[in-house]
Amino acid sequence: MSVRISKEKIEHMKALSNERGVISAAAMDQRGSLQKSVAAGKGISPDAVTDEMMVEFKTAVSQVLTPHASAILLDPQWGMPAAAARDKNAGLLLSYEQSGYDNTRPGRQADLLPNMSVRRLKEAGANAIKVLIYYTPFETKEGNDEKHAFVERIGDECQSNGVPLFLEFVGYDEKGGSEKSLEYAKKKPQVVIESMREFSKDCYNVDVLKVEIPINLTYAEGALAYKGEKAYDKAEVLEHFRAAAEVARRPFIYLSAGVSNPEFTEALHWATEAGVAYSGVLCGRATWKDGIPIYAEKGVAALTEWLQDEGVKNINAVNGCLTECASWYSFYGADSADALAE
Repeated sequence: MSVRISKEKIEHMKALSNERGVISAAAMDQRGSLQKSVAAGKGISPDAVTDEMMVEFKTAVSQVLTPHASAILLDPQWGMPAAAARDKNAGLLLSYEQSGYDNTRPGRQADLLPNMSVRRLKEAGANAIKVLIYYTPFETKEGNDEKHAFVERIGDECQSNGVPLFLEFVGYDEKGGSEKSLEYAKKKPQVVIESMREFSKDCYNVDVLKVEIPINLTYAEGALAYKGEKAYDKAEVLEHFRAAAEVARRPFIYLSAGVSNPEFTEALHWATEAGVAYSGVLCGRATWKDGIPIYAEKGVAALTEWLQDEGVKNINAVNGCLTECASWYSFYGADSADALAE
Protein backbone atom coordinates (compact mmCIF):
# COMPACT_ATOMS: atom_id res chain seq x y z
CA MET A 1 0.00 0.00 0.00
CA SER A 2 1.33 3.42 -0.93
CA VAL A 3 -0.18 5.20 2.07
CA ARG A 4 2.43 6.71 4.38
CA ILE A 5 2.27 7.81 8.00
CA SER A 6 4.72 10.10 9.79
CA LYS A 7 6.92 9.02 12.69
CA GLU A 8 5.15 11.47 14.99
CA LYS A 9 1.75 10.01 14.11
CA ILE A 10 3.14 6.50 14.64
CA GLU A 11 4.11 7.39 18.21
CA HIS A 12 0.62 8.69 18.88
CA MET A 13 -0.93 5.56 17.37
CA LYS A 14 1.23 3.39 19.65
CA ALA A 15 -0.16 5.31 22.63
CA LEU A 16 -3.73 4.58 21.48
CA SER A 17 -3.38 0.85 20.85
CA ASN A 18 -2.45 -2.22 22.83
CA GLU A 19 0.65 -4.37 22.53
CA ARG A 20 -0.88 -6.14 19.49
CA GLY A 21 -1.54 -2.88 17.65
CA VAL A 22 -5.28 -3.19 18.27
CA ILE A 23 -7.35 -0.20 19.37
CA SER A 24 -9.61 -1.12 22.30
CA ALA A 25 -10.85 2.35 23.14
CA ALA A 26 -13.68 3.61 25.32
CA ALA A 27 -15.79 6.55 24.17
CA MET A 28 -17.14 9.18 26.55
CA ASP A 29 -17.41 12.30 24.39
CA GLN A 30 -21.21 12.30 24.31
CA ARG A 31 -22.56 15.71 25.12
CA GLY A 32 -26.11 16.62 24.04
CA SER A 33 -27.27 13.00 24.12
CA LEU A 34 -25.79 12.49 27.59
CA GLN A 35 -27.44 15.65 28.88
CA LYS A 36 -30.81 14.45 27.58
CA SER A 37 -30.38 10.98 29.08
CA VAL A 38 -29.34 12.29 32.50
CA ALA A 39 -32.21 14.79 32.39
CA ALA A 40 -34.70 12.04 31.56
CA GLY A 41 -33.43 9.96 34.47
CA LYS A 42 -33.73 12.88 36.87
CA GLY A 43 -37.03 14.16 35.50
CA ILE A 44 -35.56 17.57 34.70
CA SER A 45 -34.93 19.56 31.54
CA PRO A 46 -31.60 19.09 29.71
CA ASP A 47 -30.78 22.71 30.52
CA ALA A 48 -30.92 21.83 34.21
CA VAL A 49 -28.13 19.25 33.87
CA THR A 50 -25.15 21.10 35.34
CA ASP A 51 -21.54 21.19 34.22
CA GLU A 52 -20.68 19.43 37.48
CA MET A 53 -22.97 16.51 36.61
CA MET A 54 -21.42 16.12 33.18
CA VAL A 55 -17.89 16.24 34.59
CA GLU A 56 -18.47 13.75 37.39
CA PHE A 57 -20.21 11.23 35.11
CA LYS A 58 -17.40 11.36 32.56
CA THR A 59 -14.72 11.22 35.24
CA ALA A 60 -16.26 8.13 36.87
CA VAL A 61 -16.40 6.34 33.52
CA SER A 62 -12.81 7.26 32.74
CA GLN A 63 -11.46 6.20 36.14
CA VAL A 64 -13.16 2.81 36.14
CA LEU A 65 -12.98 1.77 32.49
CA THR A 66 -9.62 3.04 31.20
CA PRO A 67 -7.61 0.36 33.08
CA HIS A 68 -9.37 -2.01 30.65
CA ALA A 69 -8.98 0.15 27.52
CA SER A 70 -6.09 1.15 25.27
CA ALA A 71 -7.46 4.71 25.04
CA ILE A 72 -10.45 6.90 25.76
CA LEU A 73 -12.28 9.43 23.62
CA LEU A 74 -13.38 12.57 25.45
CA ASP A 75 -14.54 16.08 24.62
CA PRO A 76 -12.66 19.26 25.58
CA GLN A 77 -15.84 20.85 26.97
CA TRP A 78 -16.50 18.58 29.98
CA GLY A 79 -13.98 15.80 29.51
CA MET A 80 -10.65 17.26 30.58
CA PRO A 81 -10.96 16.29 34.28
CA ALA A 82 -11.81 12.78 33.04
CA ALA A 83 -8.73 12.87 30.81
CA ALA A 84 -6.60 13.70 33.84
CA ALA A 85 -8.22 10.85 35.77
CA ARG A 86 -7.64 8.16 33.14
CA ASP A 87 -5.29 5.22 33.59
CA LYS A 88 -1.69 6.16 32.86
CA ASN A 89 -1.46 3.56 30.10
CA ALA A 90 -4.52 4.79 28.20
CA GLY A 91 -4.09 7.12 25.24
CA LEU A 92 -6.33 10.13 24.66
CA LEU A 93 -8.53 11.12 21.73
CA LEU A 94 -10.30 14.47 21.80
CA SER A 95 -13.37 15.49 19.81
CA TYR A 96 -13.09 18.51 17.54
CA GLU A 97 -16.68 18.84 16.33
CA GLN A 98 -19.62 20.49 18.02
CA SER A 99 -22.32 18.17 19.32
CA GLY A 100 -25.13 17.52 16.84
CA TYR A 101 -25.32 19.13 13.42
CA ASP A 102 -26.37 22.37 11.76
CA ASN A 103 -30.14 22.40 11.15
CA THR A 104 -30.00 25.63 9.13
CA ARG A 105 -28.18 24.01 6.18
CA PRO A 106 -29.27 20.94 4.19
CA GLY A 107 -27.44 17.65 4.60
CA ARG A 108 -26.72 17.61 8.35
CA GLN A 109 -23.55 19.69 8.13
CA ALA A 110 -21.07 19.55 11.00
CA ASP A 111 -19.36 22.45 12.74
CA LEU A 112 -16.15 22.56 14.76
CA LEU A 113 -15.82 23.83 18.30
CA PRO A 114 -15.22 27.56 17.79
CA ASN A 115 -12.56 27.92 20.47
CA MET A 116 -10.56 24.84 19.47
CA SER A 117 -7.94 23.92 16.88
CA VAL A 118 -5.88 20.80 16.30
CA ARG A 119 -2.91 22.65 17.78
CA ARG A 120 -4.86 23.43 20.97
CA LEU A 121 -6.19 19.87 21.26
CA LYS A 122 -2.69 18.49 20.84
CA GLU A 123 -1.41 20.87 23.51
CA ALA A 124 -4.20 19.59 25.78
CA GLY A 125 -2.70 16.12 25.47
CA ALA A 126 -4.55 14.57 22.53
CA ASN A 127 -2.90 11.62 20.83
CA ALA A 128 -5.53 11.86 18.10
CA ILE A 129 -8.28 14.11 16.85
CA LYS A 130 -11.75 12.66 16.33
CA VAL A 131 -14.31 14.27 14.07
CA LEU A 132 -17.85 13.02 13.47
CA ILE A 133 -19.81 13.79 10.33
CA TYR A 134 -23.21 12.58 9.13
CA TYR A 135 -22.76 11.08 5.70
CA THR A 136 -24.64 9.22 3.01
CA PRO A 137 -23.71 8.79 -0.64
CA PHE A 138 -27.35 9.53 -1.45
CA GLU A 139 -27.15 13.16 -0.29
CA THR A 140 -27.05 15.92 -2.89
CA LYS A 141 -23.74 16.50 -4.66
CA GLU A 142 -23.60 20.01 -3.18
CA GLY A 143 -24.24 18.77 0.34
CA ASN A 144 -21.56 16.09 0.17
CA ASP A 145 -19.06 18.36 -1.55
CA GLU A 146 -19.23 20.67 1.47
CA LYS A 147 -18.50 17.68 3.73
CA HIS A 148 -15.60 16.58 1.56
CA ALA A 149 -14.00 20.03 1.80
CA PHE A 150 -14.67 20.08 5.56
CA VAL A 151 -12.76 16.81 6.07
CA GLU A 152 -9.96 17.90 3.71
CA ARG A 153 -9.33 20.99 5.84
CA ILE A 154 -9.25 19.00 9.07
CA GLY A 155 -7.01 16.33 7.54
CA ASP A 156 -4.53 18.98 6.45
CA GLU A 157 -4.61 20.55 9.91
CA CYS A 158 -3.91 17.19 11.55
CA GLN A 159 -1.17 16.43 9.03
CA SER A 160 0.64 19.69 9.72
CA ASN A 161 0.46 19.11 13.48
CA GLY A 162 1.55 15.46 13.33
CA VAL A 163 -1.60 14.14 15.01
CA PRO A 164 -3.70 11.21 13.70
CA LEU A 165 -7.22 11.91 12.46
CA PHE A 166 -9.96 9.47 13.40
CA LEU A 167 -12.95 10.18 11.15
CA GLU A 168 -16.33 8.91 12.28
CA PHE A 169 -19.15 8.89 9.78
CA VAL A 170 -22.71 8.07 10.75
CA GLY A 171 -25.22 7.28 8.04
CA TYR A 172 -28.72 8.72 7.80
CA ASP A 173 -31.78 8.70 5.58
CA GLU A 174 -31.47 11.70 3.29
CA LYS A 175 -35.26 11.69 2.88
CA GLY A 176 -35.82 12.15 6.61
CA GLY A 177 -36.97 8.61 7.39
CA SER A 178 -35.97 6.60 10.44
CA GLU A 179 -32.55 4.99 10.49
CA LYS A 180 -34.13 2.18 12.52
CA SER A 181 -36.58 1.21 9.76
CA LEU A 182 -36.51 -1.91 7.61
CA GLU A 183 -36.17 0.26 4.51
CA TYR A 184 -33.04 1.94 5.83
CA ALA A 185 -31.63 -1.38 7.06
CA LYS A 186 -31.66 -2.59 3.46
CA LYS A 187 -29.83 0.53 2.32
CA LYS A 188 -27.36 0.71 5.21
CA PRO A 189 -24.68 -1.60 3.73
CA GLN A 190 -24.31 0.64 0.69
CA VAL A 191 -24.21 3.75 2.89
CA VAL A 192 -21.37 2.30 4.97
CA ILE A 193 -19.46 0.83 2.02
CA GLU A 194 -19.51 4.02 -0.05
CA SER A 195 -18.57 6.14 2.97
CA MET A 196 -15.57 3.93 3.67
CA ARG A 197 -14.57 4.04 0.03
CA GLU A 198 -14.79 7.85 -0.11
CA PHE A 199 -12.85 8.68 3.04
CA SER A 200 -10.11 6.17 2.32
CA LYS A 201 -8.92 8.57 -0.39
CA ASP A 202 -5.51 10.16 0.17
CA CYS A 203 -6.84 13.72 -0.15
CA TYR A 204 -8.50 13.50 3.28
CA ASN A 205 -5.41 12.41 5.26
CA VAL A 206 -7.60 10.24 7.51
CA ASP A 207 -5.55 7.83 9.61
CA VAL A 208 -8.33 5.68 11.09
CA LEU A 209 -11.88 5.22 9.81
CA LYS A 210 -14.36 4.94 12.68
CA VAL A 211 -17.23 3.09 11.03
CA GLU A 212 -20.66 1.71 11.75
CA ILE A 213 -21.45 -1.98 11.66
CA PRO A 214 -22.60 -2.24 8.00
CA ILE A 215 -25.92 -3.90 8.82
CA ASN A 216 -28.69 -3.58 11.40
CA LEU A 217 -28.53 -6.83 13.35
CA THR A 218 -32.17 -6.58 14.45
CA TYR A 219 -33.13 -7.25 10.81
CA ALA A 220 -30.60 -10.08 10.32
CA GLU A 221 -32.19 -13.51 10.23
CA GLY A 222 -30.30 -15.83 12.54
CA ALA A 223 -29.02 -13.13 14.88
CA LEU A 224 -29.88 -13.19 18.57
CA ALA A 225 -30.95 -9.57 18.13
CA TYR A 226 -33.32 -10.48 15.26
CA LYS A 227 -36.84 -9.11 15.79
CA GLY A 228 -38.69 -10.90 13.00
CA GLU A 229 -38.50 -8.54 10.00
CA LYS A 230 -35.85 -9.67 7.54
CA ALA A 231 -33.49 -7.43 5.58
CA TYR A 232 -30.76 -10.04 5.14
CA ASP A 233 -29.85 -13.60 6.07
CA LYS A 234 -26.57 -14.52 7.73
CA ALA A 235 -24.75 -15.25 4.48
CA GLU A 236 -25.71 -11.80 3.19
CA VAL A 237 -24.60 -10.18 6.44
CA LEU A 238 -21.16 -11.78 6.21
CA GLU A 239 -20.86 -10.63 2.61
CA HIS A 240 -21.78 -7.05 3.60
CA PHE A 241 -19.03 -7.11 6.24
CA ARG A 242 -16.52 -8.34 3.65
CA ALA A 243 -17.62 -5.86 0.98
CA ALA A 244 -17.18 -2.93 3.37
CA ALA A 245 -13.77 -4.12 4.54
CA GLU A 246 -12.60 -4.62 0.97
CA VAL A 247 -12.95 -0.93 0.05
CA ALA A 248 -11.07 0.33 3.12
CA ARG A 249 -7.66 1.80 2.36
CA ARG A 250 -7.08 2.88 5.92
CA PRO A 251 -7.21 1.02 9.24
CA PHE A 252 -10.80 0.94 10.47
CA ILE A 253 -12.49 0.36 13.81
CA TYR A 254 -16.14 -0.18 14.69
CA LEU A 255 -18.32 2.12 16.75
CA SER A 256 -21.20 0.83 18.85
CA ALA A 257 -23.71 3.50 17.74
CA GLY A 258 -25.79 3.23 20.89
CA VAL A 259 -26.78 -0.44 20.60
CA SER A 260 -26.77 -2.76 23.60
CA ASN A 261 -23.63 -4.58 24.68
CA PRO A 262 -24.97 -8.03 23.64
CA GLU A 263 -25.93 -6.70 20.19
CA PHE A 264 -22.56 -5.02 19.65
CA THR A 265 -20.55 -8.05 20.73
CA GLU A 266 -22.69 -10.31 18.51
CA ALA A 267 -21.96 -8.03 15.55
CA LEU A 268 -18.22 -8.20 16.32
CA HIS A 269 -18.38 -12.01 16.40
CA TRP A 270 -20.00 -11.95 12.96
CA ALA A 271 -17.32 -9.58 11.69
CA THR A 272 -14.70 -12.06 12.87
CA GLU A 273 -16.58 -14.93 11.26
CA ALA A 274 -16.59 -12.94 8.00
CA GLY A 275 -12.81 -12.71 8.22
CA VAL A 276 -12.82 -8.92 8.43
CA ALA A 277 -9.44 -7.32 9.19
CA TYR A 278 -10.69 -4.54 11.45
CA SER A 279 -8.32 -2.97 13.95
CA GLY A 280 -10.51 -2.64 17.04
CA VAL A 281 -13.32 -0.58 18.46
CA LEU A 282 -14.19 2.77 19.92
CA CYS A 283 -17.08 1.73 22.13
CA GLY A 284 -19.20 4.13 24.16
CA ARG A 285 -22.80 3.67 25.19
CA ALA A 286 -22.77 -0.13 24.81
CA THR A 287 -20.45 -0.13 27.82
CA TRP A 288 -21.87 2.49 30.19
CA LYS A 289 -25.35 3.68 29.11
CA ASP A 290 -27.20 1.41 31.57
CA GLY A 291 -25.43 3.30 34.34
CA ILE A 292 -27.15 6.59 33.46
CA PRO A 293 -30.42 5.92 35.33
CA ILE A 294 -28.40 4.70 38.32
CA TYR A 295 -26.41 7.92 38.33
CA ALA A 296 -29.54 10.01 37.85
CA GLU A 297 -31.31 8.38 40.78
CA LYS A 298 -28.52 7.57 43.23
CA GLY A 299 -25.51 9.69 42.33
CA VAL A 300 -21.88 9.19 41.38
CA ALA A 301 -20.99 6.68 44.14
CA ALA A 302 -23.69 4.30 42.91
CA LEU A 303 -22.59 4.85 39.32
CA THR A 304 -18.99 4.03 40.24
CA GLU A 305 -20.10 0.83 41.96
CA TRP A 306 -22.16 -0.17 38.90
CA LEU A 307 -19.26 0.59 36.56
CA GLN A 308 -16.87 -1.51 38.64
CA ASP A 309 -19.23 -4.46 38.21
CA GLU A 310 -21.39 -4.29 35.08
CA GLY A 311 -19.36 -1.65 33.25
CA VAL A 312 -16.16 -3.67 33.54
CA LYS A 313 -18.01 -6.82 32.45
CA ASN A 314 -19.31 -4.92 29.41
CA ILE A 315 -15.94 -3.60 28.31
CA ASN A 316 -14.29 -6.97 28.87
CA ALA A 317 -17.01 -8.61 26.76
CA VAL A 318 -16.07 -6.27 23.93
CA ASN A 319 -12.35 -6.84 24.50
CA GLY A 320 -12.97 -10.57 24.29
CA CYS A 321 -14.17 -10.10 20.71
CA LEU A 322 -10.92 -8.48 19.59
CA THR A 323 -8.58 -11.48 19.73
CA GLU A 324 -8.58 -11.91 15.94
CA CYS A 325 -8.29 -8.22 15.04
CA ALA A 326 -5.68 -6.94 12.62
CA SER A 327 -3.14 -4.44 13.91
CA TRP A 328 -3.49 -0.89 12.63
CA TYR A 329 0.06 -1.01 11.28
CA SER A 330 -0.68 -4.12 9.19
CA PHE A 331 -2.62 -1.83 6.85
CA TYR A 332 0.74 -0.23 6.03
CA GLY A 333 2.34 -3.60 5.34
CA ALA A 334 4.40 -3.58 8.56
CA ASP A 335 4.87 -6.28 11.19
CA SER A 336 5.19 -3.73 14.00
CA ALA A 337 4.78 -0.04 14.67
CA ASP A 338 8.52 0.32 15.20
CA ALA A 339 9.25 -1.33 11.86
CA LEU A 340 6.89 1.14 10.22
CA ALA A 341 8.84 4.05 11.70
CA GLU A 342 12.18 2.88 10.30
